[in-house]
Amino acid sequence: MKSIVFAAALAVSAGAAFASAERYVLDPSHSQVVFSYNHLGYSTTTGMFSGFEGEIMFNQEDPAASSVSVSMPVVAMITGWQPREDHFMTEDFFGVAEEDLITFNSTNIEVTGENTANITGDLTMNGVTKSVVLDAKLNQFGEHPMAKKPWAGFDATTTLVRSEFDLGQFAPFVGDEVEVKISVEAQKAD
Repeated sequence: MKSIVFAAALAVSAGAAFASAERYVLDPSHSQVVFSYNHLGYSTTTGMFSGFEGEIMFNQEDPAASSVSVSMPVVAMITGWQPREDHFMTEDFFGVAEEDLITFNSTNIEVTGENTANITGDLTMNGVTKSVVLDAKLNQFGEHPMAKKPWAGFDATTTLVRSEFDLGQFAPFVGDEVEVKISVEAQKAD
């Protein structure tokens, strides 16, 4: 969301210096993208993606040289109500095929604080690619107590305008802005 997400937050963490970028992979069991939108002014409706793949090429000495890429199957969307999920997969919204993905690939990293960064990247969804900015925060970086390898956790947020991705059905009655909250863990690849 952006997928999303996270190289800059990782890059501002404290730890041993690396001469070049090292590969970290997202932990699919502890990574989620949660989205919410206004439903006719009556409620805030929420859905999520989990179990997706991604990697961070992390360069601690030069955070701007880091990168992140994430992909998730559209059909992996969870809304908590099957008829809504089924409707999102129709031509009213995604018109999805089994292999359709939502992808995010970073294009720029701007460190904004000790544990924060803006990660700009190309989000491709529903056949449309737009530049989005993720406001990312490093939660923790260090050795995972069970895996005994470098591990990192991040949160990030952004707001998307769904009609910009040809997903504007029922707007403006159903909110066009979608709030996205991302929480991921990444482990150093073997």
